[in-house]
Amino acid sequence: MSDVKQTIAVIGGTGGLGSALAFRWGQAGYKIIIGSRNAEKALLSAAKLNERLGRTSASGLSNRDAANAAGIIVLTVPFSNHKAIVEEIMEAAQGKIVVDTTVPLVPPKVSRVQLPEGGSVAKLAQERLGKNVRLVSAFQTVAAASLAKNKPLEGDVLVCGNNVEARTSVISLVEATGLKGWHAGPIDNSVVSESLTPVLIFLNKRYEMGHSGIRIVGN
Repeated sequence: MSDVKQTIAVIGGTGGLGSALAFRWGQAGYKIIIGSRNAEKALLSAAKLNERLGRTSASGLSNRDAANAAGIIVLTVPFSNHKAIVEEIMEAAQGKIVVDTTVPLVPPKVSRVQLPEGGSVAKLAQERLGKNVRLVSAFQTVAAASLAKNKPLEGDVLVCGNNVEARTSVISLVEATGLKGWHAGPIDNSVVSESLTPVLIFLNKRYEMGHSGIRIVGN
């Protein structure tokens, strides 16, 4: 695997999780393209990121242009917008790795598991994008607020996808944020990661915790 850091397009990068991941990857030396339906909003978000990093690591473009310009595409969009955004970047995504962080949260009952028909968001995205796209599911159990802080992180990330090399590449991105990534099997297994998020939301509320996550342990 090449040591060259590919440019990452963070689609939905003006939101909480997208901006937090962009910050972590910018710190790690990656070039970032913030993608948004509103290109001006993307430019403003990129400028704020560069100011925080103290160097020019990010630029801002429309979703489609960001996806075209990057080697790796990361979807950090709400479930309600997911289908439309997937269709928007479909052509640009061909031949690339697409990392899908989407969780099927349906307000107001966001602490209840509500999986879409077909099993999982990531599996549906893989089917829509086609076999020429290496879809990898990750980051569903990581709190955006924790990522956004400039301090060490604790926690593990389940990485699911049908292509082993693509999963390995995404595990490198996980580790660049300061977390531990685990090969968690094919894209069908993303149903577990997507189901864990509402459970973590419930735990945060029930036990008055800040931002719970997961940890893989063994003997």
